[in-house]
Amino acid sequence: MGICPHFFYILLSYDDLKTDKLRKGWGFRVGTWNVDSLTGRAGELVEALADREVDVGCIQEMRWRGSGCKFFGAQGKRYKLLRMGGQDRSDGVGMFVAEKWVDNVVKVERHSERVLILKMVLDNSLMNVLTAYAPQLGKREEEKENFWNELFHLVSCLPQNEMVVLAGDMNGHVGSNSVGYDGTHGGYEFGDRNADGSMILEFADGLNLVICNALFMKQESKLVTYLAG
Repeated sequence: MGICPHFFYILLSYDDLKTDKLRKGWGFRVGTWNVDSLTGRAGELVEALADREVDVGCIQEMRWRGSGCKFFGAQGKRYKLLRMGGQDRSDGVGMFVAEKWVDNVVKVERHSERVLILKMVLDNSLMNVLTAYAPQLGKREEEKENFWNELFHLVSCLPQNEMVVLAGDMNGHVGSNSVGYDGTHGGYEFGDRNADGSMILEFADGLNLVICNALFMKQESKLVTYLAG
């Protein structure tokens, strides 16, 4: 069986990328993981988040039914999980919010088992963190187009004076070629773009978002997030 790379992306609004807070290394960390089922793994994941000092950890494919919230972790290193699943044990997205930020959450929007939005107050600003799980290889093109159209609508409806961070498993590969997407793609990526990667770039470009993963050079061993074979 061949090797199939999985790519996870974090997208940030272009105007936010230019702000003084972000250029000076504003201390807020967002991470994203496809956990391939959260059952029996929540404690281990929370430990990893705490060790890496992640403030909000976005997760995909948790495979839990329904919606809910719950604290996990040891005292002083706790995270609150806000989640949204489907009717069966497939897909599902969520966010682990570090306990110190829980009171800063002002709104949670559970749109589907593929999209969840968290609105937070940071200093004097509002920030929207979105976690998304795009339809994977083998899904119908109609389902993929519906997903990206819905996500585009959700992001475009957010107030322009609020920060936007989108983190998730986009199930596409943008490749190393940034021609035509200079404001969106920083040029530091891997391999050739596929059709789903083109959808990611068109989505980001249309909303003035920047793909953060492509803004800096990475070690060769870290160019591919996940290998399945």
